[in-house]
Amino acid sequence: MGEDERPGIAVTGATGRLGGRVARLLAERGVAQRLAVRSPERAPDLAGAVPVRCAYDQPELVRSALDGVETVLMVSGSETPDRVDQHRTFIDAAAAAGVRRLVYISFFGASPTATFTLARDHWATEEHLRASGLSTVLLRDNFYLDFLPELVEPDGVIRGPARTGRVAAVAQDDIAEAAAAILVDPSGHDGATYSLTGPEALTLDEAARVISRRTGRSVTFEDQTVDEAYASRAGQAPDWQLDAWVSTYTAIASGELDGVTDDIPTLTGHRARSLDDLLAGR
Repeated sequence: MGEDERPGIAVTGATGRLGGRVARLLAERGVAQRLAVRSPERAPDLAGAVPVRCAYDQPELVRSALDGVETVLMVSGSETPDRVDQHRTFIDAAAAAGVRRLVYISFFGASPTATFTLARDHWATEEHLRASGLSTVLLRDNFYLDFLPELVEPDGVIRGPARTGRVAAVAQDDIAEAAAAILVDPSGHDGATYSLTGPEALTLDEAARVISRRTGRSVTFEDQTVDEAYASRAGQAPDWQLDAWVSTYTAIASGELDGVTDDIPTLTGHRARSLDDLLAGR
């Protein structure tokens, strides 16, 4: 591929749910792109897309994959104890490869003191980005709306210490559309931070009722104490992951995931999808 033929955009995570959505949207718009993935053979077959091998923790691969690319969509890496270190390695290697701009999928209310433990990882990544010299765009998405139905246990109950807190969860399709809109014309967004939410903030009791209505299945919410939440999940995962699971609910209880923004409609030109819309296939 000649210098003038190199795609100016690279998308990471294209074998996953979110990155794959973004890659498909860009292909539909005729945008050339490089798909920077661990397993190129698993990358989607898209017009104008070139799969290249890349791993966040291998700087040589990153530099090779991103050589000649101007703008990178960085989907956060898999949840592991060393995820922040991998993110830092990737960012440094991207800068060394000559990347000018990085669009990062962060988390709503990312903070070093966030109740949701993984939001602290996103804050640490943002801090490294701010010090990297790269132009950055931060997409701080709320919990995935698509994830709420997955909280329902086999007996039809959502269990967790969320109390009556609200979560302004956002559909992955809307996040992908927002990211694609930025990647098509990124320069106007340099330095921006967007907080991506759905059109409403629901309690988990309200979410359970929507799921019941749309699926015809009896779904309820059972509020747990924090101790009950840990006890019911004990032995299922390492401690750091149990903390992440439980803090999913305590973050909702704290009010840190409440608050609806207009960033999805601003970026996509349409109203954000609600849980009812999602379950109805709209």
